[in-house]
Amino acid sequence: MSTDGFTTCLWFDGQAEEAANFYVSLFKNSELGKTVRATEAGPGPAGSVVTVDFVANGQKFVGLNGGPQFKFTEAVSFQIDCADQSEVDFYSNALTEGGGEQGPCGWVKDRFGLSWQVVPTRLIEMISAPDPVKAGRAVTAMLKMHKIDLAALEAAYAGD
Repeated sequence: MSTDGFTTCLWFDGQAEEAANFYVSLFKNSELGKTVRATEAGPGPAGSVVTVDFVANGQKFVGLNGGPQFKFTEAVSFQIDCADQSEVDFYSNALTEGGGEQGPCGWVKDRFGLSWQVVPTRLIEMISAPDPVKAGRAVTAMLKMHKIDLAALEAAYAGD
């Protein structure tokens, strides 16, 4: 087995190249890799993209144009740890642009149907705090949010 870690395969219905370009444009430490195209023998029309390798935020992926048989579900998501509200806003807005949707508690679904958790690191600190009352107030506030509002979480945590 290679010691280079794992590669996550994402199954698309014809949008693998578009998705790879989008993810590479969104995250630092990202790049496109090899694109495999169908030949006259297939699979699919000659010249169409079968797979595209890419790295997004240092993680290896392959986008596979597998067809309409399978769809993404929230059972698998990618968590984006954000340093502050500006990063939360950036990723939430970018991922929902063009047909994505904002879900509860900081979750978003991008236009390809892939789920993401846009989470400020401070949220994790608050909800795992040793003071159960403060942590509980932060959780209660978070459960009422769609895009995470860090200032509102801080206020709830402090009891304001």
